[in-house]
Amino acid sequence: MRTEKETADLSSARPSGTSPGGPFKPSFRLSGIDLLLRSIHYERSVAEESAVSSSVPYQQKSGQLPEGWPECHPRYMKRDKRLAAIVGTVLACYTTAIAQENGNWRAASTTAQSITGDVALSADKIAINFSSFTIAQIRALQPAEANAAFEADTATGAGGSLYRLSIPGAKKFLHRNTLCGNEDIQWMATYVAARTLHLAFFSGSKMPVLTPDALANSTDLCGTFTYVR
Repeated sequence: MRTEKETADLSSARPSGTSPGGPFKPSFRLSGIDLLLRSIHYERSVAEESAVSSSVPYQQKSGQLPEGWPECHPRYMKRDKRLAAIVGTVLACYTTAIAQENGNWRAASTTAQSITGDVALSADKIAINFSSFTIAQIRALQPAEANAAFEADTATGAGGSLYRLSIPGAKKFLHRNTLCGNEDIQWMATYVAARTLHLAFFSGSKMPVLTPDALANSTDLCGTFTYVR
């Protein structure tokens, strides 16, 4: 038999929520489940926060631009506007020159009338005496280059271009004439002024230098030709 003191000590040691006669149910089981649920909820919250955080741009999270990122400073914006204006002007001049070159042209100079006859130009071909050859625009001509090659009045001209092409040296045109003796034609310079087209053909694999001194001493310049419409 237990004394009243022993019974009181056992009652105070029994976990709360159990009756003196009921089965002993340790409270740590409930705490373990609760901790597990809390852990799952925490991990899910961390994963969701990480996913949202990764989708937010760096600028919104930190309030700053990444290192090396150009700032929206008026100086940079003005520079970009100037660059865009320059590019737009160059493209406009180039497009105008190409558009004015295209079409049929009637031989006007003595060399054109005796060698090539009439010609026709398109964006990627030139037709000489009913023979077509593929051309590829390399770059636009500078006004000084057009003046050196054709003695053209660049103040009134629409511009010109330097093309790459390939015309065999053995190819014969009017009166069985060739463009450059036995040399293959590999370059063509063009210039349009009003309703007049100027062409210059060059042999040699190197890009021609279009300055007065270089042209005066060039062995690759095959001839210049003039056409009208």
